[in-house]
Amino acid sequence: MTADNEVGIKEAFQRAQRGHNNKAKLVIGLRSRYNNLEDKTLFHEEFVHYLKYAMIVYKREPTVENVIEFVARFATSFQSPPKTEEEEEEEEEEDDDDAAQDDHPFLSFIFNFLLESHKANSHAVRFRTCQLINKLLGSMAENAQIDDDLFDRIHQAMLVRVTDKFPNVRIQAALAMTRLQQPKDPDCPTINAYLLILENDSNAEVRRAVLSCIAMCPWTLPKVLKRTRDIKENVRKLAYQVLADKVHIKALTIEQRVNLLQQGLRDTSVAVREVVCSRLLPSWLHRLDNNVIELLHRLDVENCDKIALDALKAIFKGASSEELLENRVQLDNRKLIPVDSLTSENVLYWRALCEFFKAIGDEGDEMLEQVLPDAATYAAYLYGYLKTVPELSEEQRSDINQVELVITKRFISQQLIHLIGCLDTNEEGGRKRLLAVLQEMLTLPQTPFSLISLLTEKLLTLVPDDHRRIQTVAEIISDVRAPIMEASQPVDKNESRRQQIQLAEVKVRILEAKQTLEDCVTAQEFSRAAELKDTIAELENHRNQIIQEIAEWNQPAEKEVRTEKSDPETLQRCLTICAQLLKEMNIKTRINPTISALMSSLILPSIANAHPEVRNVAVLCLGTCALHSKELAKTHMVLLLQIAQLDEVKIRISALLAIIDLLLLFSFQLLSETAATQTAPPSQSPDRQEDDAPLAEVKRDVSEDTAQSILVMLSEFLDSEVSELRTAAAEGLAKLMYNGRISSTKMFSRLVLLWYNPVTEDDTRLRHCLGVFFQLYARESRVHQEVIEESFLPTVRTVMNAPVTSPLAEVDINNVVELFVELTRPSALIKPSTNTESAYVHDYLAVRMCGEMLKDLTAPEVRLYTKTLSNLELSADDTIRKDLHTLLQQLVQLVKDRFCVRALEKVMNQLMDTKEQSELLSASALQPLDVNADEAATEDLSKSAKRAKRGQRKVVTAKGGRKPSRRTESSEESDGENVPEPVVVRPSRRAKTAALEKTKLDLSTLINQEANVS
Repeated sequence: MTADNEVGIKEAFQRAQRGHNNKAKLVIGLRSRYNNLEDKTLFHEEFVHYLKYAMIVYKREPTVENVIEFVARFATSFQSPPKTEEEEEEEEEEDDDDAAQDDHPFLSFIFNFLLESHKANSHAVRFRTCQLINKLLGSMAENAQIDDDLFDRIHQAMLVRVTDKFPNVRIQAALAMTRLQQPKDPDCPTINAYLLILENDSNAEVRRAVLSCIAMCPWTLPKVLKRTRDIKENVRKLAYQVLADKVHIKALTIEQRVNLLQQGLRDTSVAVREVVCSRLLPSWLHRLDNNVIELLHRLDVENCDKIALDALKAIFKGASSEELLENRVQLDNRKLIPVDSLTSENVLYWRALCEFFKAIGDEGDEMLEQVLPDAATYAAYLYGYLKTVPELSEEQRSDINQVELVITKRFISQQLIHLIGCLDTNEEGGRKRLLAVLQEMLTLPQTPFSLISLLTEKLLTLVPDDHRRIQTVAEIISDVRAPIMEASQPVDKNESRRQQIQLAEVKVRILEAKQTLEDCVTAQEFSRAAELKDTIAELENHRNQIIQEIAEWNQPAEKEVRTEKSDPETLQRCLTICAQLLKEMNIKTRINPTISALMSSLILPSIANAHPEVRNVAVLCLGTCALHSKELAKTHMVLLLQIAQLDEVKIRISALLAIIDLLLLFSFQLLSETAATQTAPPSQSPDRQEDDAPLAEVKRDVSEDTAQSILVMLSEFLDSEVSELRTAAAEGLAKLMYNGRISSTKMFSRLVLLWYNPVTEDDTRLRHCLGVFFQLYARESRVHQEVIEESFLPTVRTVMNAPVTSPLAEVDINNVVELFVELTRPSALIKPSTNTESAYVHDYLAVRMCGEMLKDLTAPEVRLYTKTLSNLELSADDTIRKDLHTLLQQLVQLVKDRFCVRALEKVMNQLMDTKEQSELLSASALQPLDVNADEAATEDLSKSAKRAKRGQRKVVTAKGGRKPSRRTESSEESDGENVPEPVVVRPSRRAKTAALEKTKLDLSTLINQEANVS
């Protein structure tokens, strides 16, 4: 390297700002200059001098990023090249003092400078310090070594910086510690810091940074798995990517694999579902040599068949039709899996493949013919296998191997029954044969009870007409409950003895006649002998008749008779078949005499059965049957109400669900009509028409009392200790309120308190149901928002006045208020009002809060209300604004708390005229930009940022109010949670280019200014 190729430090920094410059040449030129210097101290000082200009810039400017990249390259260029394995072995054999290689002085100097700067007051310097350390460590060779003391100093500094209050600093510090991890050490401080960040850091980008660099080991895997349920979509997506790339499927338990697929394939985010389908599943398949059956074996399909089906469908979508046909299960020449080869995995794969082909359409029908036989062949195959499913005896139930064998056979049977839906049943003969097989399997007592509902469902799909369905099911129920049995008559011993005596008498007479005949022949009395001969023939015929009668009598005749069975198993089978029929029937189909007969002979008597399983299915049948007849619903509503309050928990829940369904279909008018039928007299004469008005009042009072009693019952269920009953009641109330059957502020307040109550923290279904209901209910109409607004103050009072012993004392009242504000926001409506001059719900909410504050100015909730007022969307109506302004002025004069006064003044400023607002906003939009102008605003925001609670959204500034101008951080990893997205008008390409040229930052100007001053 000649002196002509040397580059000065200032020139190197100026040229490094431009991205098109070859940084490798700059590094070589500057390094040549460094090597030619005898005194390196001046070089170090000058280099750091110019580096500081880049380190004070927080914004991710391209020029600054280029300089940082250049500095990292230059500093790490002094490292010795990576050594081969032979050289490392030779060094190991040498003495430790000789083997230790000192770091280059310049690299050590840069590290020391950065480690001294990481505690700077400026967040920009801290950010650039962590960024440079990250790039320096990342640019080193894979087997590079640094001094132990330096390692410890870097480690300690970065552990401090991962707790910085600025997210971007924490991100760079976390990335810088990537190579400092020791996965084999359970007490590694870096990994412990990573785990703490994953659990507690409120910024999603920081959690993503840790996920991208954390090492996989037994104690980090559970934390990474937990991030698949993160509140942020990007974090969940990256968590699945990390698991796909770094974690082998064998390192996960069956439960973990199933949970990953269940959450990932059913995630609300399309991007997360796409990652699971395109990254996680292919990664697992690749590690199992693309063996789908082996993958199913790793998932335990017998206990999670639905999740396995979803996974198979996702795999099939990413494969071509030819690949699917090539990789199909091993079928014989009949297009069937041999019975001896049936397993839970291959039969589920067969079912998923057939359902996938059927869902495609016409193209799939051709492929379906290659993997599925005709209906008649399949019916014989199904019948043959179902007959082999054994029943467990009492001795076999204690044998775990026998139990597992039966469970597997039943699972295979279920999948084979599901395949009926993929068969082509257009051909009459095949359909009749299949129908006959299903009917016979339903009537056989050996058929497992777990298959009854599924067999009935597939049977009903083959019979499209409801009346034929009812007739077919009635015949099956009759055969199941009263099967035809052969009965034999018992032998009558007296009659048998009489016949034996008669036979003996005939034999004696025959012997006597024969003796007399011989005497007549000897005496030559031939005429007498001829008569005796005829008498003997008659006696022998009579003897033969008696013998035949005795033989017939000793062989009793068998007769076919029907014997009605009333054991719990039989009743449960019949009720299950009936419940499936009522479920599949069209809701418009009325109750016919056959259903009425089933009601009187089967369903209603089973309501009083001693066995809970029978009663439960009977209640389901009664509730479903009542949906088809309003008269039936009126008749049995009281019975369902009694069951919902008095029976076992499972049966009470079934009755409660039936009541909710009836009220949703027929509304609460059903109760008034029920009360009318119960209070109406048998007949009325014309003379008593004057009494109609009082009687109508009585009817109305009775109906209102009935409705009130139902609401009281549901309210009591909300306080139940049984989580299933509590969830069913909450879900029922949510349905009734959303469909407009009831409108109650008290009930809505109860549901909100139930949602926040820590007691329901583990009830995932309840939390999810109410979380969805609140949003849908509030967005549906303004009337709903008014109900929510009326329930605001009662809810807040309940939480604020909750005693210390109550679980509600742990509820954060700020989150509750934020929820009400968001639910009543006018812009949240699906069809917001186009009349901006009309009053908003937030206007009434503001008046309520002002009135509440005027009642007691020293109450602790005054601060809460004043803070909430600034987050409301207030209407543009001048009258409303003036009234609110008057109230606020009165409050400002009375309130003494400075925080409250400032908050009220802020709201008063929001009530300024819209024109003045637009002028202020337009004026602020034309203000020139400055590099570090947003540092103070960002720092204030960081101080006030709070972690979002479960189910809550950040409260943005009201549309009608003024908000300070604030620019979003341009950092790629910057926190985007708390910054509202502005409405962007897309400029032209030329305008974009001009704007970019104007906003480009050039460090040369700052460097030259410093040089001129010096």
